[in-house]
Amino acid sequence: MVNCNTTTVFAAIGVAYIGYKLLSLLKTVFDVYIAKGTSLKKFGAGQGSWAVVTGATDGIGKEFALQLAKNKFNIFLISRTPAKLEAVAKEISDKYGVETKIYAMDFTKGDALDFNNLSTQLNAIRVGVLVNNVGVNHDIPTPFVEEDDSVINNIVEVNIKGLMKMTKLVLPQMKANRGGLILNMGSFAGLVPTPYLSVYSAGKAFLSTWSQALGMEVMKDGIVVEHVNTYFVVSAMSKIRKPSALIPMPKDYVASVLKKVGVPCGANVPFTSTPYPMQGLANWAINNVFSRHFWVKQNNNIQLDIRKRALRKREREAAAARKTE
Repeated sequence: MVNCNTTTVFAAIGVAYIGYKLLSLLKTVFDVYIAKGTSLKKFGAGQGSWAVVTGATDGIGKEFALQLAKNKFNIFLISRTPAKLEAVAKEISDKYGVETKIYAMDFTKGDALDFNNLSTQLNAIRVGVLVNNVGVNHDIPTPFVEEDDSVINNIVEVNIKGLMKMTKLVLPQMKANRGGLILNMGSFAGLVPTPYLSVYSAGKAFLSTWSQALGMEVMKDGIVVEHVNTYFVVSAMSKIRKPSALIPMPKDYVASVLKKVGVPCGANVPFTSTPYPMQGLANWAINNVFSRHFWVKQNNNIQLDIRKRALRKREREAAAARKTE
């Protein structure tokens, strides 16, 4: 009788567990394909507010600038190259007729004067949205012990210090205005530790934790902080040239982010979203299928393969260069 009761209890627990997992999968499917996010009008779209975008001249950053301008935000572009900034600003003005401002700076330098100048300029406008997009990565997957110190320092300076400094510049006025949206562009490398990209991976894990803590702090002030968990997107940084079901073009990816503000879409931690449909489902799978050790080992194998191919490419390029000498 005891054995029968025990079996029944364990069976009930199993059914409940499977039911819970199924419900969470169905919620993810609903989120990524049906649910609507918070309207951008809440953050000042069409009301004279500005969107500030870092790393704004290429890839995802440029697409954020274009689509936020389409939604009638004025656009403040921040990136390293003045000529590119001017070209993007002109494109935005010509297409959408909104105001634009530009500021050229190299985030790897962490120059206090740059941030002081930015503070003056940002305090003169009403910032409704900040997109913390600028970021750097390892050149190729590299063991930590072999990584160049300059690469390590640049990742920490840009991906951690830079985004915190940018956020601190706009938070006081967002608090005073009782509203604002801060989009922190994250990575699956922060969801699952990624060997051979250890510093980048740790920086993105920091971004996830910091966004959750900050999001809770400022929620009472009407400010939305969203850590946008991203898999690969076709871009110069990812070095991927062709889109797939899991890897979108920047235009499609950014559209999904702006449509799903506040919707978790497969993410299971606060103030986080994985808005592109197949990436949201992949995020759910990582959280619910196999062990964390399994996924870390998978990342290890993937990065080792990428490293081998990158080193072979370097060898071919070096051999070709020697022939032309």
